[in-house]
Amino acid sequence: MAESARAPARDVVDYELLFDCVHCGLCLEACPTYAVARTEMDSPRGRIYLMKALAEDRVPLDADVVRHLDLCLGCRGCETACPSGVHYGALIEKARAYVERTHSRTFADRVRRWAIGAIFPYPARLRMLLAPLKLVERAGLRPLAQRALPRAPREWLELLPPLAKPSAAVAGASPTTAADGPSVVVHPGCVAQVLAGSANRNSEAALTAAGYQVVRLPQTVCCGALDLHSGNRERALSFARANVRALSESGATAIVSAGSGCSVAMAEYGDLLKDDPALAVAAREVSARVTDLSSLILKTPLPAAGSLNCTVTYHDACHLAHGLGVRESPRKLLRSIPGVRLVELTECDLCCGSAGSYNLTEPEMARALAERKVDNIIATGADYVVMANVGCQFQIAAELRRRRAKTRAIHLADFLALAASG
Repeated sequence: MAESARAPARDVVDYELLFDCVHCGLCLEACPTYAVARTEMDSPRGRIYLMKALAEDRVPLDADVVRHLDLCLGCRGCETACPSGVHYGALIEKARAYVERTHSRTFADRVRRWAIGAIFPYPARLRMLLAPLKLVERAGLRPLAQRALPRAPREWLELLPPLAKPSAAVAGASPTTAADGPSVVVHPGCVAQVLAGSANRNSEAALTAAGYQVVRLPQTVCCGALDLHSGNRERALSFARANVRALSESGATAIVSAGSGCSVAMAEYGDLLKDDPALAVAAREVSARVTDLSSLILKTPLPAAGSLNCTVTYHDACHLAHGLGVRESPRKLLRSIPGVRLVELTECDLCCGSAGSYNLTEPEMARALAERKVDNIIATGADYVVMANVGCQFQIAAELRRRRAKTRAIHLADFLALAASG
C-alpha cells in the first residue's frame, strides 16, 4: 500500500480504490467486452490500468483511452468474479464523469449522447417522439419505414417493441391500497412506463395477489441510472434526491422496479447521497428497502397462481445478478408454476448488450453480444426466455425477431400474468 500514498495528479476516480485490484485477471472471462474483443484494455483489469495512468498523468486522455472506457457495459460481472472486492462500478462511473468534464467528443457523438440524455429520462418527451411512429405502425408501414432508413436509426427502431399492439399478458387484477399486508412501491421508471407498461402493471397485480399493499407514487422522476452510467453525475444526484423524498414519503416498506438497473441505482442512493446533510439518512433507509419482485412473492405463503405448459429459460439481468445478488429466487418462482419446465441457459449472466443506453451508443458491440446471447437461447429450445429487466427484454426480443425465432422474450411479471391467465 506504500505506492498508494502518492497523490494523484488528476481527479479521475477515488484513487485509493484503484489499489484494491491485485491484477489477478480472474475478472477477464467474466467481462463481456473481453469475451468478444479479447484485448486487455477492453477488460476490467485493463481499464483499471488506464484509470490509474490517467490519475497519475502518465497517459493523455485521448480518443483511444476514451474508446476503451466507453466500451465498458457497466454490467459489473467483474465485481462478482473479483476475489478482492474491487468496486469497479464506482470506478467506471467516476471515470466517465471525468471524461465528460474534460474530453471533447466528436460532433456526431455529442449529438447522439445529447439526444439520449434529453429524451429517455423524460417519459412525456419519449411519448411525444414515438407518437408519429405509433401512427405509422397502426397503418402497417413500420417495416417499410425501417427499411427506408439509414443503418443507425434503423437499428434503433429495431429495438423498440410493438407500439400499437397492446400486450397480451396484462393481468386483470388492479392494485389496491386496502390490503393488510406490507406496503410496496413499484417504481415506474422512465422508459419502462412508456414501452413496458404491462411489466409495471403486472408487477403490481402479482404483488397484490400475494397479499401486499401496493402504493403508487403521485410523481416520479428517472432513477438516475442512465446519467450515472454516462457520466452526468450532477443530474443523477438531482434525480436521486427527488426519488428519495418521494419514496420516503410513500411509507412503503419495500421498493421494486421492472428495470434491474433502476433497482441498483436506488439501492445505491445511500452511498450516492452520503454527503448530503439533508437526505443522507433518508437515502440509506430507501436503499435498504430495495428488493426484487420474485423475492417479495416468495416471502408469502401463496403459491404461484395458474399453470402454463411450456419450456422456459432464464436470463440473468446484469444488475439484478451482480448488483443485487439475486439469482435463485426468479428461478424458484418459475419452477413453482405448474407445467413450467426450466432449462438453464449457457452464459446466463453474460450481458446481452442492452446496458441502459449502451445499445444506442455502441451498436456494434451490443449487436455482437445480442447474437451470442440469442445463440445460447435458441440452443435451449425454450418457448420463452424470461428476464426481470425491460432493457434486456427489448435487446433480446429484437435479435429474436431478426432471426424469426419461435422463442419469445418476456418480462418475469408478464410471464406470471400469462401463467395466472392459464
